[in-house]
Amino acid sequence: MFINASAANITVSEDWPRACLAQLEEISQYPVALIGDVLQRMGMMASAIHHVAGKASFHGTVLPIQTWEGDNLAIHRALDDAKPGDVLVINGNGEINRAVFGDLLGEICLARKVAAVVIDGAVRDVEELSVMGLPVYARGVNPSGPSKHGPGQVGTPVACGNVVCNPGDAIVGDRDGVIVIGRHLIAALADRLEAQAGIEAKLRENIRASIVEA
Repeated sequence: MFINASAANITVSEDWPRACLAQLEEISQYPVALIGDVLQRMGMMASAIHHVAGKASFHGTVLPIQTWEGDNLAIHRALDDAKPGDVLVINGNGEINRAVFGDLLGEICLARKVAAVVIDGAVRDVEELSVMGLPVYARGVNPSGPSKHGPGQVGTPVACGNVVCNPGDAIVGDRDGVIVIGRHLIAALADRLEAQAGIEAKLRENIRASIVEA
């Protein structure tokens, strides 16, 4: 870790499988709304989890983190094991009176090639994070900083935005919001998205043609 603190009370589960990034890259070309339609609106986070800094669009695999309210020791520990393409999905218990993530953690994320950060809690340093470009979604923004005492968990399922997020699941975000996709669904999803996109494209053509004829 980049801080001088003991992480003895952080429980870490390691070496779980991750969704295929190549397949996820193909899926991420479609809007979150369309993905949600194909998946019958399942896995879409509550609108309270919204874009607050950096790029709006992202995709990657879930690295789940459970923090104590207003404490970010588990996040620091999780970054020791983060792999390129991971998205930090943090259950901060919805606490928005104290931020658990800021620009210094953002710098570590960039060094680790973390794809994005999604927090059911609060973030700070949004100007600096926006300059970095790191996509950050959160429930709120607050300048008050965190403690670093734990306890916490890394790599076990968490709830974020009313959705259960399992380690290695796929996650995609854009300006409409965030969706979590079970990794077992990824292989067959691209064809379904292409078909649905074709249906909607045809509907748009019909609508525009009818306007011209009128």
